[in-house]
Amino acid sequence: MGAPLVQCFFSALAALRAGLRECGSDLAVLENENPGEAIASLVKRLDAGAVFYNVDYEPHAIIRDANAERLLRHAGIDVHASIDHVYFGADEILQHDGSPYRIFTAYRRQWMERYGAEPRPPLRSSNKKFLSRRAIGTTESNPEASAFGFETSANFPEASEVLAHERLQTFARSRIGEYDRIRDVPATNGTSQLSPQLRAGTIGIRACVAAAENASKAAGARAGAQAWLSELVWRDFYQMILKHFSKVADGPFLERGEHVRWRRADGEFDAWSEGRTGYPIVDAAMHQLNTYGWMHNRLRMLVASFLAKDLLIDWRRGERYFEHRLADADLAANNGGWQWSASTGTDAVPYFRLFNPVLQAKKFDPDGAFVRSMLPQLERVPNRYVHEPWTMPPIIAADAGVTIGKDYPEPIVDHAMARKRALDAYSVFKR
Repeated sequence: MGAPLVQCFFSALAALRAGLRECGSDLAVLENENPGEAIASLVKRLDAGAVFYNVDYEPHAIIRDANAERLLRHAGIDVHASIDHVYFGADEILQHDGSPYRIFTAYRRQWMERYGAEPRPPLRSSNKKFLSRRAIGTTESNPEASAFGFETSANFPEASEVLAHERLQTFARSRIGEYDRIRDVPATNGTSQLSPQLRAGTIGIRACVAAAENASKAAGARAGAQAWLSELVWRDFYQMILKHFSKVADGPFLERGEHVRWRRADGEFDAWSEGRTGYPIVDAAMHQLNTYGWMHNRLRMLVASFLAKDLLIDWRRGERYFEHRLADADLAANNGGWQWSASTGTDAVPYFRLFNPVLQAKKFDPDGAFVRSMLPQLERVPNRYVHEPWTMPPIIAADAGVTIGKDYPEPIVDHAMARKRALDAYSVFKR
């Protein structure tokens, strides 16, 4: 875990505790290396008869939950697991022979069919009775990221139920209808930015699906709402892949991905991670990640492709870097995105497709607004050169106050050369 995720989680816990205290209750914050023991102790203190929890598909979480459930059942406590982190569980959307899907389009088709026949609207609690603070007894204080050695930042996303629902309502009311047209433009606030809230659990997937469905009924909004719904289905898809193919947590989904000869190139990895590649759109994206604990989705694909294919550095290094830098770091989604970009995953981009960072920048940031917002040293560079500043004539560079190699780095790799090198390395995919 990284600081943005930890800070986001702890802010959600603080908000949850504040809400419970307004109701005369409290949050039981437990500290124990063995979650099962901590929960069993709480159950005994409360004289509770059952424990309810939501299923988590991450490999370590499956082991954790199984151990806790075994301990609780041994103590005579009923344990009930529910599907809530995803809309449909990993075993609910399967092929006719019972095997898991590997192609998103087919998965999405069945997902939509089941959704049409079996919608799962968000549920509200009908029981307003809360345990008193006295009944809960001693609990730990609100955890602070700094106490666990993490640096904090006011730039990192915060999470709470109130914030999450306000953000969903604003998105559904004002932007979801345009989502299909503006979601790829990083300088525009065209996405929901709900991923940290979904990751922290301050909003449920059912609420998001319901909002998309309601929005799709408005005139002119259906295409945008359905495009956003499709992204939510991708989220379920990657969770299903993680559950049925747990090997992806440590390696490629496609076996031939093991045979790509990656470059170590530590200096180039550092330049990528620190936003010093010389390609403005890549560097601006990494600056956004490092500063704000979040990155626009189109840019996630672009910088992942740049690392895995232009630099030919193992995608797993980039995946781990994202895990430590994203407030919405989620193993299934992060892994799925990286393997998609590196062409080693299920239903991934073809191995011979490499994103050209300059062409991508010109397409999705045509006037350089995003690049300039993250890289102030390029603020005065004309639009014509802002995405490839190394091509500026000396007189224009001087007027813009930029000396390439001093104020802004030269490209660390030539894209045309990198493309040929990547295609050669990925030739193992032809065998």
